[in-house]
Amino acid sequence: MPDHRRAGAAVLSPPLGRDRIAALVPHAGSMCLLDRVESWDAECILCAATSHRDPANPLRRAGRLSAVCGVEYALQAMALHGALTAAGEAQPAGFLASLRELTLGAATLDGVAGELRVSATALARESRAFAYDFEVSAGEGRLLSGHAVIMLPVA
Repeated sequence: MPDHRRAGAAVLSPPLGRDRIAALVPHAGSMCLLDRVESWDAECILCAATSHRDPANPLRRAGRLSAVCGVEYALQAMALHGALTAAGEAQPAGFLASLRELTLGAATLDGVAGELRVSATALARESRAFAYDFEVSAGEGRLLSGHAVIMLPVA
């Protein structure tokens, strides 16, 4: 059975495009790095991105996109997962409280020819704290993976 989430009067179902993603994550313009949501359920999300190949990617330094920037792709997937599992309401800006077990399988992302596959699996969720395992891959290769805890500030 497909997973559907309600946002106002609209029913959301995968795939979701960049415009809908931008409305749900606390990033705009070129800082919204994800292109598409392939699937999600109560625990997991799978997204795709091609912005790593864009020479104007705002995370590039000296023309290169370090693989550690893949963490930001994963964090955006986590924020998107939070929004989609919270009845499609935009996710507020949070902060990275902990990053553990980060494993890099590449030095940079800008040379990756294919699209990035960004997955995140929720391990724990509270009202203001979320823990996820994540992976960024392309083709058959894992580019980075790790564990992140995100905190939302008290409003």
